[in-house]
Amino acid sequence: MEASSTSPKGLELGKLKVVRGCLLQRYEHEPFISCLAGFYSCWWKRYQRRRTEPGKRCCKMKECVFFPLLVGAFCFSVVFLYMCYEAKNDYNDFDWYTYGNLGFWFLWSLVLLTVAAILFIYITLLLVLAMCLLAEGQQLYLHWSHKVGTFLVLGFSITPLIIVSLFWGDQWKNVLLSFQITAPYLHIGAIAIMVLLSWPVALHAIRADKKVVQVIIVGPYLALLLFLFLIPLGMYSPCIREIGTLGPKPALIGHRGAPMLAPENTEMSFQKTIEHGGDGLETDVTVSYDGVPFLMHDSTLRRTTNIKEVYPNDTAQNAALFSWDTLQELNAGTWFLKDKPFSGMGSLSRADHNQAMNQSIYKLSHFLRLAESQNKLVIFDLYRPPKNHPYRNSWIKRTLEVILNESGIRPHLVLWLENTMRSFVQSVAPGFQQTMGSKAPVEELLLDNIVKLNLAYTEMSSEDIRRYAEANITTNFYVVNEPWLFSLAWCSGAHSVTTNAVHTLKNLSQPLFLMTPQQYNIMWILTDVTSVLLISLIFALHWWRERSFSCCAQDGDPMVESGTYNKFRRELSDMPVVIT
Repeated sequence: MEASSTSPKGLELGKLKVVRGCLLQRYEHEPFISCLAGFYSCWWKRYQRRRTEPGKRCCKMKECVFFPLLVGAFCFSVVFLYMCYEAKNDYNDFDWYTYGNLGFWFLWSLVLLTVAAILFIYITLLLVLAMCLLAEGQQLYLHWSHKVGTFLVLGFSITPLIIVSLFWGDQWKNVLLSFQITAPYLHIGAIAIMVLLSWPVALHAIRADKKVVQVIIVGPYLALLLFLFLIPLGMYSPCIREIGTLGPKPALIGHRGAPMLAPENTEMSFQKTIEHGGDGLETDVTVSYDGVPFLMHDSTLRRTTNIKEVYPNDTAQNAALFSWDTLQELNAGTWFLKDKPFSGMGSLSRADHNQAMNQSIYKLSHFLRLAESQNKLVIFDLYRPPKNHPYRNSWIKRTLEVILNESGIRPHLVLWLENTMRSFVQSVAPGFQQTMGSKAPVEELLLDNIVKLNLAYTEMSSEDIRRYAEANITTNFYVVNEPWLFSLAWCSGAHSVTTNAVHTLKNLSQPLFLMTPQQYNIMWILTDVTSVLLISLIFALHWWRERSFSCCAQDGDPMVESGTYNKFRRELSDMPVVIT
């Protein structure tokens, strides 16, 4: 009799322990949810939050409409940041463009990258908070300040992308080229994101009370996952190749010398290229008013000399309209120390600092003598003088006179790029290596005795490189500064590249991201198999957790058949009865 009288009480106490354990398990991480809801919704109090009821939407209708905007802002911010990062190769060109329009030098490219990174971090944090709240079964409510921030991210991401499309459309070619290098690793990142998303997807799919709702939740997720699994079938990268098929490392031609280490187009800049093992020198040639070819890239002297101090009224005048005596009075190095034209520039030694301060405009004849003494190839853009210039119609002949009669350089070291009067140049200097600045049919190139193509890196194509190489026509790409882009040129079979970064690219012993097809297949299969196992485990865990709660009570106990929160609330209301 004593045993029978105490048995019901023991059962009730055992039930109380089970319910208490479930409640503690459910609410012991309440501070974590408070932080999530606080940062996302500014709901720091527990009573402000609402759990998602089984089979119900994760948020109110307005929030359901706004959540896709949050996801869209994240996607655009990713594209904006990726484009800004991959555009690092052309930051100097962008800064030079803004200088021409604003009239003063500033590293606007670095500002743009910083803004893109801040926007991405902010919107990513919001999206992570939303996913964590969904994973905890909480209803979503984005605070109005974050909604304003989301619209700002959308605006500041979409507007630059539109501007880039209108004014720098080639940057999208840069992005497409980068996929040939980064696509295998972006694929792994996308799979990892899908694994993380499987947690809230599984939670809400398993808790849904209708099959249609489950299909709507799981169907698109599985379709996207399958698409990502199969993407590598159509992926191409020249850096995925068999061992022994990689060609020689491309030769390095210093773009205006070594402009990250010294003032561009100065003697110091070319000496730095030679010191760091450059194979060739690239420059820009202008003819002075009295017929002296000199090195200058810009049409004016404002950016790379101190003409503002010496001749403040002539800063907008074309550089070719100055006499050589006048040009010799200008300093061509102090601007480099003041403006620091590249964001990745290191500090100069005291000797280099003093040498840079004393640089002057460099004559073409002196440049060619330096190249001859070091057995370096030379290539240059030759600018035609403006109207009313004495050498307007004889600029090519004057340049040839300097090359052939005043410099002493061997003809085979000269890569002749200028297309005007090419047949005349070939007759006067048959030893020059004739170089074309654009793609053309192989037959036309051979007819003009072209032996090299000098192309923008956005025109890089391994198929074209191979086709030209079969006709003994080599390819040079400009301007290649980033290691990933140099690696792509190397894997594609480029013969040489023009670069601002000879000092860094010379250290690459093999292309970045180089792997064999077998290594990539193993990486691909392991990624897919691991993700399938993890996603299956997450779905099984949610299924088991939801099923286990239905076993907490016996038949006849007051509980809601679905929804752990409502069941706990009713179990909690029974506690006084049990205690009594």
